[in-house]
Amino acid sequence: MSVVTVTVANFEEVVLNSKVPVLVDFWATWCGPCKMLSPVVDEVAEEANGEFIVGKVNVDEEKELAKKFRVMSIPTLIVFKDGAEAKRSVGFIEKEEVLALVK
Repeated sequence: MSVVTVTVANFEEVVLNSKVPVLVDFWATWCGPCKMLSPVVDEVAEEANGEFIVGKVNVDEEKELAKKFRVMSIPTLIVFKDGAEAKRSVGFIEKEEVLALVK
């Protein structure tokens, strides 16, 4: 499954109302560690097999979402389960750690 671009407009539908866990990557184009993490997140999304959803929030375009979830540093990965934050990781992590977060 491919990565879903998450915005204020679709956040409730994609993240809060999801029947499966949702991994949300808060990132920005100018962020070096975000550029390192992006292909890892894309790879995890390809392997999701419907077990979870992977979304990305561009913090420059979606400041409201970044503020709402107190994203102070990027990249920040937040896992939502049943519409609530379940886990969080800040900074670059390896693929195995990303998978461990969401499972």
